[in-house]
Amino acid sequence: MNGKREYGDYQTPEFFSLKVCKYLHDQRKLKPSVIIEPTCGVGSFVKSSLIFDSSEIIGIEVNPEYCEICKQNISDPRVHIINADFFSFNLKSVLKGKDRLLIVGNPPWVNNSTLSTLNSDNLPVKANFKGLKGMDALTGASNFDICEYIILQLIASLSDTNTTIAMLCKTSVARNVFVEMKRTHTNFSACDLFEFNANKVFGINASACLLVIELCESEASAEICNIYSFEKPNEIKDSFRYVDGKLYSEATKDVPDFSGVCCFEWRQGVKHDCSKVMELSSQGTDLVNGLKETVDIESEYVFPLIKSSMFKAPVVYNFKKYVIVTQKKVRENTAHIERDAPKTWAYLTSHKEYFSKRKSSIYKDAPDYSMFGIGDYSYAQYKVGVSGFYKKPLFSVLVSNDNRPVMTDDTSYFICLPTYDTAYTAMLILNSEKVQQFLLTIAFLDAKRPFTKKVLGQIDFHKILQEISSSDLANTERQLGLQRYFDEKMLESFKLLPELSQDTLMLYI
Repeated sequence: MNGKREYGDYQTPEFFSLKVCKYLHDQRKLKPSVIIEPTCGVGSFVKSSLIFDSSEIIGIEVNPEYCEICKQNISDPRVHIINADFFSFNLKSVLKGKDRLLIVGNPPWVNNSTLSTLNSDNLPVKANFKGLKGMDALTGASNFDICEYIILQLIASLSDTNTTIAMLCKTSVARNVFVEMKRTHTNFSACDLFEFNANKVFGINASACLLVIELCESEASAEICNIYSFEKPNEIKDSFRYVDGKLYSEATKDVPDFSGVCCFEWRQGVKHDCSKVMELSSQGTDLVNGLKETVDIESEYVFPLIKSSMFKAPVVYNFKKYVIVTQKKVRENTAHIERDAPKTWAYLTSHKEYFSKRKSSIYKDAPDYSMFGIGDYSYAQYKVGVSGFYKKPLFSVLVSNDNRPVMTDDTSYFICLPTYDTAYTAMLILNSEKVQQFLLTIAFLDAKRPFTKKVLGQIDFHKILQEISSSDLANTERQLGLQRYFDEKMLESFKLLPELSQDTLMLYI
């Protein structure tokens, strides 16, 4: 067992669980006949729920020690503590014949990939429950928060009932739940977020909220999710809505709408899950790996690397980090490296134990030393990239002095351009004030990774080019502290690119 980390175990302090229950009782005027806490821990929410005049309060908990603590601390005939794993528990057997339900609690704050890394068995049965396709179902896009999974399972079990669900969770989880309810046409009359300071309550740095969902029997689907501060639960801070599969913040509705489909395909950088071996740092004339070993291999498989934390300038051309790239496309046979680059093969083979420890299923049955996030696009000479992590995105031209293709890591994203001038122009467009304002309407800055492939894919260059001028881009160039390079002819040449198909663009690249 890996303790709190394995179970996502952040026990709710009683002062806060009581505050949540008082809000539900006093302000939402809830009068539940039955209250259920699906992951009750040591029983803070179970105990706080006693303020309701309910006939039954049920706590479900996987940890038998916690169950005993609950039973010792709460002596009320209405309370029933069940020692069971939520992931295998038949919730419908408890809910049968009951109405006016309140589901309240604080599910585990951990994701499935973390639990897999810990070799935990505290996982739901693996299933592609969001219906992802292809590589997204195998890689990071399919990672999900266990808290999110639990809330969605509760919603599925209680659909078409008049049930209130009130859960503490990360705000990113709350947004995902709202999207899934809209996507699956779940009947609900309200969905509200009440933000609170997770550092004060749990001692962790995370954007967190109380998510309150009112499911209903009748056909209904709330159009807007309102956001409040838990300290001022009657004052709307912001709200967002779901339109055509995307979330939009209401607070920025007057910003120019550049949403659509990007004519350039945003790509994610290379994924190898073996940084100590695959990533190298330049130290003088030497390359050194993460094990502090000097590495002497053929240059053919070594490329400049920019990681998310390195997007600090609008044009990046000097590099101190490098990455070994073993393939030109996913699942390409790597055996030829032994013949083509024997020193590289010997180096990889001598560190084979590190590759064997990779947990992700994407490496199963793949050739030795395989990578993902690799393709013809990876070898484009001119790219414009961005970190997925930055709250204010800085888009950078990536080009090396020796014309070697620049690689990014898998927390970064990039588009490929045919020339330096078109890449430079794209960088200015994306960093312009109008586009930066628009990006704030489609990204949520409290997310761990505000700018993802999905978010960036909404940038419609056709719409932008109708509103942006060469003077806008010249101003952007000055604001970025760049020497004057841009001219109007570059913008006119760039305008031809969005009319090209993705296949034609790749031919140019």
